[in-house]
Amino acid sequence: MAGLSAGSPTPQDLTVHSQSRVLEVSFSDGAHFRIPFELMRVYSPSAEVQGHGAGQETLQTGKRHVNLEALEPVGNYAVQPRFSDGHDSGIFSWDYLYFLGSQQARLWQDYADKLQAAGVERDAPMPAKAGHGCANH
Repeated sequence: MAGLSAGSPTPQDLTVHSQSRVLEVSFSDGAHFRIPFELMRVYSPSAEVQGHGAGQETLQTGKRHVNLEALEPVGNYAVQPRFSDGHDSGIFSWDYLYFLGSQQARLWQDYADKLQAAGVERDAPMPAKAGHGCANH
């Protein structure tokens, strides 16, 4: 799992804005991002979302109104959010939060392209899933 890369910026402030559904993060290099909860949920680094290798990703839908119910620290390198849809297995390293914040425009476009390719709408409910084959994360 990705933690902190040597010399990478660290968060100086994290603020959860429940009403606007964004995580505001200020980094030590002066970067400041407002990361929508939906983007965090859609790009969760968990195996449930990312799979265990290339091509095993699960396209997330119906996450526009997801809320962040908790944000727990993981050591000195990450946070683990619990989302209102029950998802709580993604560990977001500082590097990953920086990536999400700095690459938002590209990530939103990639997500829109994947939705279009799959022929599904952003707000479509997630299909019922069979049991996940890996151990709990």
